[in-house]
Amino acid sequence: MAEVTLKDVALASGCSIATVSRVLAGTRPVGAETARTVRAAAERLGYRPNHVARALRSRSTGTVGLVLPQITNPFFPSLVRELEHVLHAEGRAVLLADCDDDPLTEADRIGALLARRVDALLLIPVDERRSREAVAAAAAQVPLVLLDRGCGPGVADSVAVDNAAGMDLVLGHLAATGRRRACFIGAAGTASAAAERRAAYEAGVAALDPGAPGRTALGDFSVEWGRAAVDRLWPSRPDAVICANDLIAAGALQRLRQLGAEVPGEVAVTGCDDIPLAGLADPALTTVRQPVGELAAEAARLLVRRPAGGVAGAGARRTVRLAPELVVRASSAPRESNSPATS
Repeated sequence: MAEVTLKDVALASGCSIATVSRVLAGTRPVGAETARTVRAAAERLGYRPNHVARALRSRSTGTVGLVLPQITNPFFPSLVRELEHVLHAEGRAVLLADCDDDPLTEADRIGALLARRVDALLLIPVDERRSREAVAAAAAQVPLVLLDRGCGPGVADSVAVDNAAGMDLVLGHLAATGRRRACFIGAAGTASAAAERRAAYEAGVAALDPGAPGRTALGDFSVEWGRAAVDRLWPSRPDAVICANDLIAAGALQRLRQLGAEVPGEVAVTGCDDIPLAGLADPALTTVRQPVGELAAEAARLLVRRPAGGVAGAGARRTVRLAPELVVRASSAPRESNSPATS
């Protein structure tokens, strides 16, 4: 079957090829009735745009590359979904790459996407320091926005949740429910979200009890680490376990129940991100919700505002911080007066 062309649509609609092109590309305004006529003819004939030819003419592929640290983290698919919706509404397609938490693989994936002539890049960097060189080089070639994590000041535009504000919400909530001996289970390394959440905990934990040490265990963002960290920290009998993400918190909840600890009677547990698992946990998990819809919308806005063609004359890098929300569930409910507590 022969390919349907713009000329075929023009003949069927009674419009010029130029008018048909403007309607289907959406590049210039056309009368509503003319637009309806052209689109109806295109649909009737089964016309499909030739994106390759369009890219050659415009030097734009209509694609955005998206590089993730690890697709198995449930927070990232929810963010990918929002990004895909926002970009699709703008007529852009998304090319997805997973780098398995490895900066070298990340640099390779960035290079591969640039070789495919993506118009822009969205990136959640693996590591604030080790990702910096590849990110800076890419940001000099195409519009690039960092999501959720950063690579230091001046490297690229970025949008993320305010992690310090999120930790303040957690600590304030725990103080209000009578918790005084908190511990923190987080991730090691210099991924900025991990470092910011850890630093905010260390800065604010003294407000619960000025004389209590801020016990900390660092590993990775996984259920397995949450379980292992509880074995390290539980001998000191904390009355609150603050986790750097919901996967860690799920593992901590599981291990605490295996050890016979009552949650929330004996110990409260909190997480961060509000992935679907948080509401399904037993007990349901109190967590800091990231506004993924706002993250996606703001990232798309920054991409549009950043001119193509490198850094020169593009203006200062912009950093956007979005407000988090504390979602209080059963895992941190106030203790009953007869609930067990240690002194």
